[in-house]
Amino acid sequence: MTAETLPIPAVAVAKAKEPSSLYRDAIRHLLQKRSAVVGMIILLVLVFVAVFAPLIAPYDPEQQLIGVESGIKKRSPPCIHLLGCSAEKPQHVFGVDANFRDFFSRVVFGSRLSLLVGFASVTFAIVVGTAMGAVAGFFGGWLDNVIMRFMDVLLAFPALILAIAIVSMLGPGLINALIAIGIVTIPAYARVIRSSILSVKEQDFILADRALGVPPGRILFRDILPNSITPLIVQGTLGIGTAIVEVAALSFLGLGAQPPTPEWGLMVSAERNQIFTAPYLVLIPGIAIALVVLGFNLLGDGLQDALNPRLNRR
Repeated sequence: MTAETLPIPAVAVAKAKEPSSLYRDAIRHLLQKRSAVVGMIILLVLVFVAVFAPLIAPYDPEQQLIGVESGIKKRSPPCIHLLGCSAEKPQHVFGVDANFRDFFSRVVFGSRLSLLVGFASVTFAIVVGTAMGAVAGFFGGWLDNVIMRFMDVLLAFPALILAIAIVSMLGPGLINALIAIGIVTIPAYARVIRSSILSVKEQDFILADRALGVPPGRILFRDILPNSITPLIVQGTLGIGTAIVEVAALSFLGLGAQPPTPEWGLMVSAERNQIFTAPYLVLIPGIAIALVVLGFNLLGDGLQDALNPRLNRR
């Protein structure tokens, strides 16, 4: 019996039993995972703070308040009027740093820099790593050996040590730190996409394209890459948190962001000797870094489970 001779109710039942969209199914399972929801909430708060930083921060993050507010002292403790601080004193939620700048404003604007650094470095690494891994996995042979041996050389060095060496050659600065972090993370994305392509290119629909004489470039970009991108999404989400930590580490060592840029790692470095006298100046940006990394890691773990078709789900 053909589809044309099927009764209308049978056709309706057949359509009702069609599988839902892969991405819709993945989103549904992602929202069912509590840890992933917590990660998304943390990141949504971060994005909100970064977008509306000029409205949330009461001061310019680089403005020195000496001479602007009478009686201001460096490293003065937090003053919140709602929590009992005298109304005669100017309110500084996170206190004042050693340069008479409002610390809350600097932490708020630091969220912008962290998001920018994380997404920019990971995007650079994904673009370059995907291109190299795709070429290596699809064409194979000597080209695969050359590219992957070069990736192995990069992986032989600890990521932070290699990043320090690259920034030392390029010169201190946030842009150079971003480039260095992007370079040292390229091998991870190249290996992920190569492994995925090696699996996908042996599927029947790819062999059928080859038999029909479809050009290799069209097979790679139209059929193989779209079906190999899922592991890259998970790796990229986890990689953003790692990139934020590594750039903060470079800034802590004086190789990343330079004063007076409101960057969390630089803020920790500037006040590291005040851990016992003014611990809030060290702990607050440190906690901010930890929360952002936690958010990306929780979301990445949730995506890994939601996008894995081999998991048995009820």
